Amino acid sequence: MSVNYLFADMNAYFASVEQQMRPELRGKPVGVVPVMAESTCCIAVSYEAKRYGVKTGTRVADARLLCPHIAIVEARPQLYIQVHREILKAIDTVLPIQAVLSIDEVVCKLIGVERKPHQAIRLAEAVKQAIKTQVGPYLRCSVGLGPNKLLAKVASDMKKPDGLTLLEPQTLPQALFGLRLCDFPGIGPRMEARFHSFGITTVEELYQLSPHQLSRIWGSSQIGTSWWRRLRGEDLPEAPTRRHSISHSRVLPPQERNDERAKAVLMRLVYKAAARLRHENYWTGSIRVFVAYLGRPLWHEECRLPSCQDTLTLIRATDRLWKHKPLGTPLKVGVILGNLEPDPSISWPLFSEDQKLIRLSQAIDQANRKFGAYSLYFAGMDMGKPKSEPRIAFNYIPNLEIAGV
Repeated sequence: MSVNYLFADMNAYFASVEQQMRPELRGKPVGVVPVMAESTCCIAVSYEAKRYGVKTGTRVADARLLCPHIAIVEARPQLYIQVHREILKAIDTVLPIQAVLSIDEVVCKLIGVERKPHQAIRLAEAVKQAIKTQVGPYLRCSVGLGPNKLLAKVASDMKKPDGLTLLEPQTLPQALFGLRLCDFPGIGPRMEARFHSFGITTVEELYQLSPHQLSRIWGSSQIGTSWWRRLRGEDLPEAPTRRHSISHSRVLPPQERNDERAKAVLMRLVYKAAARLRHENYWTGSIRVFVAYLGRPLWHEECRLPSCQDTLTLIRATDRLWKHKPLGTPLKVGVILGNLEPDPSISWPLFSEDQKLIRLSQAIDQANRKFGAYSLYFAGMDMGKPKSEPRIAFNYIPNLEIAGV
């Protein structure tokens, strides 16, 4: 076995971009928030803020108590996407990127002499330097080198910020024994609790499990066996994946926490989800909308649809569901397109009216790609200029060329 993968993880990415772009924030505690409100939470914090105990998810009011001089800045997702693209270009000058896993994580496959430890370390240092010189010195990156993607990812988290860790096969498993179970991707709080219920609390105990025991804990023979082999450094082929849903949600700023503005934001989210659905060549069989309230339980409602890809059908369905919404002060709205089927498995609609709606949506997509988002939209929709920028999920980087993004 050899070093097969280089995993690059940008450190405190959103906060680091702000420090790179705004010199007055450099070396200071920074908290990035989705909206400027004391009731919201930090979605990213700088390492200077982390030293005071401020973490991702800390409420702004609590962050100010922990660190009175923290700088609270509103997120600029479009900027983060643009810098993300610059980072990809910088890494590509050193190594081809095999996969972009999130806004701040990429993995590169090493081949030939690149897999020798000293060559892998040289390439890792070159990647870090390329980002600093070509994008910015305040964008720090931790790099992990390992025999497979799982262990390379684990290695990237072992030294932060600006670290470089090599996990060679001959150092396994002892190099992993100082970690916690939750340091492994895929073992979140619920899965960690499940391991604890089986009496497994350390990585050393995890490593000593048989494939059968791991399969029992994971509830899947395939996953259990895969984990057993990957923990021992085997590089297994990735199982094919398929998307099951597309979702978009938005926390409403204080001035938009009323029914009229909440519905307008929701319609923009539906508009964007529909454009993304077509861009990724899927059809949806259901739509669910939800509203989170201040001081009240979440409301959601769903309806089934014939295989659908056009925006107008989804807007009409959303409008019908919205009429069932209870009264209250909306805090967050969202839409989920479910029961997705890839384009090749769906027959073209039988009726000409449905075919026209799809062609109309595709024509609007083309116009918006050419002339800018929201250049064309359906009459009666309060599109205007979005009151906030696109949000970035950890496993989805918005495509700025898609209409509505």
